[in-house]
Amino acid sequence: MTIDEQLEYLRKGTVDIIPERELRAKLERSAKTGHPLRVKLGVDPTAPDIHLGHTVVIRKLRAFQELGHTVIFLIGDFTGLIGDPSGNSATRPQLTREEINANAETYKQQIFKLLDPEKTELRFNSEWMDKLGSDGFIRLASHVTVKQILERDDFAKRLTEEKPIALHELLYPLTQAYDSVALNADVELGGTDQKFNLLMGRNLQREYEQEAQVAVIMPLLEGTDGVQKMSKSLGNYIGINEPAFELVDGRATGMFGKVMSISDELMWRYYELCTDFTQSQIAALRRSAEIGERNPRDLKVELAKTIVTDFHSPAEASRAEEEFDRFFRLREPQFDPWAVQYGRYKLVDLLIATNLVVSKKEARRLIEQGGVSVNKERCTQPDYEVDLSDDQRIFLQIGKRLFLEVRGANTSATSES
Repeated sequence: MTIDEQLEYLRKGTVDIIPERELRAKLERSAKTGHPLRVKLGVDPTAPDIHLGHTVVIRKLRAFQELGHTVIFLIGDFTGLIGDPSGNSATRPQLTREEINANAETYKQQIFKLLDPEKTELRFNSEWMDKLGSDGFIRLASHVTVKQILERDDFAKRLTEEKPIALHELLYPLTQAYDSVALNADVELGGTDQKFNLLMGRNLQREYEQEAQVAVIMPLLEGTDGVQKMSKSLGNYIGINEPAFELVDGRATGMFGKVMSISDELMWRYYELCTDFTQSQIAALRRSAEIGERNPRDLKVELAKTIVTDFHSPAEASRAEEEFDRFFRLREPQFDPWAVQYGRYKLVDLLIATNLVVSKKEARRLIEQGGVSVNKERCTQPDYEVDLSDDQRIFLQIGKRLFLEVRGANTSATSES
């Protein structure tokens, strides 16, 4: 790619590049000298799972990797002990070193679903922070003023509202900034909530007589509710370790089902931030929906399959689509009952025979959790027997929406409708 093409590729989905002229200069110098840029993304392992919201910046890191630059995935096992105050109106609870290390292990497994492990520098900031010592930390703190720290929106707001700010929280931006010094970063990536920290890194690098890094600011991805940012605590997240498709309490979920649940308008945001589609390709798809050439549902299926493929496989994506379609066909009212061979059935086996679930494990879980009713009576015993001899009929229901009438017949398990 030319430098202009590289900038266009890297600009996709960004909120800001501070400053873009410096990124251009760094790219030009890299092309001339053959020395790749050092591009850093730091993540505190404060929870065990990575969701699609996290992958917005990881994808941008991969974009730099594809252009031949050295990418550094930095696990903040030291900064995680402090707790990032970004966007918080109160002091966060601190995690133990054991909790941080356990979460860090899961991150190491998950990030390589997107990044090339052979071309990724995996680092931990305890490497240099643990060695800094108390005297080194005091010298580090001398490079920033209290006024600079309190300019941060989170802190200013809490001071105005007379909410407490713990002293260790004030040190967080400084320790994150020092990571950029320790790694001699050319570029740092982060969400809009990290802008202050990334700019602090630029300032601190100058204090240590390094060339200042470029800050690439990415948006925060809205969760499946389309309102709040994606968060596990809010329940609006799509985890990258989730199964491709799953039925939970009569709802289609898993990665495919959750993507299909988002609004048609939010779909375009996910296309931009969660796929490798170019801006021109996305614009063409959007135009096709607006003029009626393509059904928005079909475009959402394409989005869901693309995302599932990234974290599972093309085969899993196709299977998820089939299971999703079958689920919604079963949700439609059945004017004729589903017929099964005459006999007595354990409830767990009947759910399998009528294709309401795909495995006995899933059937048992649904029943034991109280998600299955027989003739409008909740049943929690998987071995509960149902008599379908002599043309007997029953009414099965999973959750609030999935229902089916079943009758015994002298036939194999197949639907008459």
